[in-house]
Amino acid sequence: MAKTKPANTASTRTGQVQSLTRALSILNVIAKNPPGLSLTAIAKSLSLAPSTTHRLLTTLQEERYVQYDRDASRWQIAMQAFVTGNGFLVSRDLSTVARPYMRRLMELSGETVNLAIADGDKAIYLAQVESREMMRVFSKPGNSVPMHCSGVGKAILMTMDGPDVARIIENQSLTKVTDKTITDPEILYDELAKSRIRGFAIDDEEHAVGLRCAAAIIHDEHAEPLAGLSISGPAARISKDRLIELGRITVEIATEVTAALGGRLPA
Repeated sequence: MAKTKPANTASTRTGQVQSLTRALSILNVIAKNPPGLSLTAIAKSLSLAPSTTHRLLTTLQEERYVQYDRDASRWQIAMQAFVTGNGFLVSRDLSTVARPYMRRLMELSGETVNLAIADGDKAIYLAQVESREMMRVFSKPGNSVPMHCSGVGKAILMTMDGPDVARIIENQSLTKVTDKTITDPEILYDELAKSRIRGFAIDDEEHAVGLRCAAAIIHDEHAEPLAGLSISGPAARISKDRLIELGRITVEIATEVTAALGGRLPA
């Protein structure tokens, strides 16, 4: 006797595909608006019912693709989206292309070199070339650091528009990590202005006691910031004068990585 296919199989499959398409559309809309969007804004932009939008957002949140910022009442991209998107970074060979330049920067400076990208309000390390010195800095790829008190974070901040910087400052509340952490917004804005003028950012024991760092930006083909490149080492070896010197070297190497990736510098 022939088996009869359930009448609702095709419609169920169609519904599943439609839900997937809508969920991906939600991710795309939020990704285009880094500060995040309200439920109403997302639903309106995609012409979806608020109840449908909320159901899909809740599913994406359970899988860590989006997160809800209760203070701002906005939905934002979450860590799993970065993990998935990291497959694109691998295919683009960001880390692979940058690594020989990172090694050369380590040889020139004698200190540890890091590659990092922005992830919401934090910077995430992608790769590291460790110093050969016995006393050296170690940051495991995947670790995150606050924007306002880290070299790579401040380098990324100095390339952002004012409203985005203000949002991050507000969200992070400029938490004090060490006695030298900048906790006054006006002082941080002034520091970022100085960083833009010299072309690199510095961390003078602001994220960890006894650690100094200089960081510059790698740009993509649109002259937009793609990643941060930094040199980190103990303050015992890196004086304030040497920190400025290392910053200039980091800018030179970051410019070379930009060119190797087919990127271009801002006008």
